[in-house]
Amino acid sequence: MAGHVDSDIFRIPPRPPRKGHGPTRQPAIPKPSRRPLPRTAKASASSGVRPSPQAPATDEDFRSARRSMFRDVPAWAVSALVHIVAILMMALFVSETATLIEKLTFIAAPPSEEEIEDDPIKIPEMDDALPEIVEPVAESTVPDGPVLGPLDLGEVIPDIPPSPPIEFDDEFGEQTAPASGMLDGLDGGGPGTGLLDSRTIGRQRAPPMCEQAIDGSLKWIALHQLPDGGWSFDLTACPSCMGQCSHSGTSKKDDRAGATAMAMLPFLGRGYTHREGPYQKQVEGGVAFLVQQAMQNKGKVYGPSGSLYSQGLAGIALSECYAMSQDQRLAAPTQLVLNFIMDAQDPQGGGWRYTPRQPGDTSAVGWQIMALKSGNLAYLDVNPLTIKKAVEFLDSVQSDYGAAYGYLDASNPTLARSSVGLLCRMYLGWKKDHEGLQEGARRIAQAGPSKDLYYDYYATQIMHHLEGERWVAWNATMTKMLLESQATKDHEAGSWYAGVDVGHGAHAAGRLYCTSLATMILEVYYRHLPIYGTQSVDEEFPE
Repeated sequence: MAGHVDSDIFRIPPRPPRKGHGPTRQPAIPKPSRRPLPRTAKASASSGVRPSPQAPATDEDFRSARRSMFRDVPAWAVSALVHIVAILMMALFVSETATLIEKLTFIAAPPSEEEIEDDPIKIPEMDDALPEIVEPVAESTVPDGPVLGPLDLGEVIPDIPPSPPIEFDDEFGEQTAPASGMLDGLDGGGPGTGLLDSRTIGRQRAPPMCEQAIDGSLKWIALHQLPDGGWSFDLTACPSCMGQCSHSGTSKKDDRAGATAMAMLPFLGRGYTHREGPYQKQVEGGVAFLVQQAMQNKGKVYGPSGSLYSQGLAGIALSECYAMSQDQRLAAPTQLVLNFIMDAQDPQGGGWRYTPRQPGDTSAVGWQIMALKSGNLAYLDVNPLTIKKAVEFLDSVQSDYGAAYGYLDASNPTLARSSVGLLCRMYLGWKKDHEGLQEGARRIAQAGPSKDLYYDYYATQIMHHLEGERWVAWNATMTKMLLESQATKDHEAGSWYAGVDVGHGAHAAGRLYCTSLATMILEVYYRHLPIYGTQSVDEEFPE
């Protein structure tokens, strides 16, 4: 047999049988030593004379006796003892190695079919360790302002291999349809005129006055970035502002994640990412800020001061940045953010509100659906059941065959709520000639733009998608109003503020919130979000 050594010194006496086990062969008992007695003892025994008393034992006598004792031990016993110790040490090493291999095997093992069926959303594995924030870089890409993008994205997000595009063959009727290539042309231009390229093309068509207004807005937003890479609705917290700008957010609780996502969206809308454009460090700092929150909290980006509103905004920003930059490091954290959104859906009514599983409201639902649509266009995983439940929520709050929408139910519809509901319907598959969509758009066009930037933001997207005379008239009025109301003096130059009693969230979130919404409205020329392109409206969610 391979490895067998025929030598008695490697044979270890078997252990005695344990109680309850069958008989086993007993080990042989070594015979007593036959070494001759010392001469003095022999003489005494043979002569019958009693030996005389000996002197007390000395240290030399003990050492001599110890050496004699070890000499009396058989060689095979010493060898056996040495090999027993060696075998016990090897057994401990093998046991620890086996345990480690078992753990590694468990981590690396692919999920079973049962696990896939129970949890259809894939959560990529990521390293939870995040570096400490480093000091801001010295150079500036913003005129008259510091670069505040302190985190190196490569240190925060480990590289992961790109995954192949997800293909869906089935549809669920009018509500969903297959997703197309993330970089397919939005205007029929084919590959190479995708999300980022289409914004560059659109920028060439923007009126010069809009270009100037957007450039001034982006500069203002960049100058109000905080040293940790994020933003705050509280402008007094910004070292470069220190309250020079009026109308900070009035909420006692500062929602950093929501503010950061709102600040990032105008940069992305212009076609600027952490890999493209003059504000790479600013976008990088914002992305890293949101990724840190997501990785530390299993996909949740908002803290005690935020809500699912912030989660939806972060989902839009990260999905869009991933889609535009093709930075595969962003795939896993963005998927985690979307997974949290899907898990937070009200399992009964299908909506979202402030906290996970809470019965929904139309406003919060709008942000979540936009985030999921952005992720869908970026080839991230979106659970079809989540989309079906969201459609059920919209059904529960609509009236007039889908032309009007309430808040918690179908009662008390407003133009702002109806705009959110109608835009969601467009994302979820309603075609341009849908009766409810056409009637709702007619009412919005008749009312025209207002100082409520939240309403204007949603209504502008609806008009832009429907095009025609209504869009031309709407856009002319909307653009004129924004250009005339943009601040032009002192530290507020480039920003907007709607007013204390105007619109949804303007007073609580303040100047940063209003500036972000106004900029994104002007960026309609650039198709400022992937969910607003012709591709995203005409195509629906996967089944």
